[in-house]
Amino acid sequence: MNHFIGIDIGSTAIKLALVNEHSQLVGVHVTDSGSLFHKNAREALRVLLEKHGLQREQVKYVIATGYGRKLFKEADDSISEITANAIGAHEAGKAFGGVRTIINIGGQDSKAIQIDASGNVSNFAMNDKCAAGTGRFLDVAARNLDIDLEELGDYHFNGKGAPLSINSTCTVFAESEIIGLLANGHGKEEIVAGIHYSIAKRTVRLAKRVGIEDRIYFDGGPALNKGLVAAIQDELGRELVVPEHPQTTTAFGAAILARSEFLSENRED
Repeated sequence: MNHFIGIDIGSTAIKLALVNEHSQLVGVHVTDSGSLFHKNAREALRVLLEKHGLQREQVKYVIATGYGRKLFKEADDSISEITANAIGAHEAGKAFGGVRTIINIGGQDSKAIQIDASGNVSNFAMNDKCAAGTGRFLDVAARNLDIDLEELGDYHFNGKGAPLSINSTCTVFAESEIIGLLANGHGKEEIVAGIHYSIAKRTVRLAKRVGIEDRIYFDGGPALNKGLVAAIQDELGRELVVPEHPQTTTAFGAAILARSEFLSENRED
């Protein structure tokens, strides 16, 4: 059976999705980007193939997307992450009855994308690079609070008091706010909840710029954070659709497109 791969080379993580000739997701792999994007992307591809017992020649088409897509010369083609994200969310969203609005929070930026019934992008918006509403901000916050990134969700739900306000729109200044709150004796739980609600408010404002339609799909690494999911849902007043592998939606979209491109090229032949 033929296979196809999408590789999303982001600023903080490399995500791969493997699909078969029926567009079914066969496997995923996620690893840190590090400083050597190309080398680490090649290694990630090797690991994914080994995990599924595949040889490189069994993968008929590879499409790269994300921040470092132009660096991965082994790909057959590349595509913007917005288009790839839309394709992946549209396909994955079918299991939930379809989605029309996508919220994506990545390492360095956040996006809101509106798609039509066919999965085409009809509108999108991105935040500023310095805005305190990204995965990078969560990393910095966890480090300042001296807790693991994966623990943020638990801290969110363990707070006894109201979430504390984090007002800065720049990660550097927000970091200073967090340090100041700790110095004044505030609990980590209330600070974490405040961080989540701060991101949630900015995320919802971003989504409103493109238009919010029912069944909102939330992807990107921070979608694994249940506290952040809860905060965004509170701000929206409705539930989010969170896929099983939220980090790999964009890679999944690139893999689906890889399959389509291969079939199209072979029909022309």
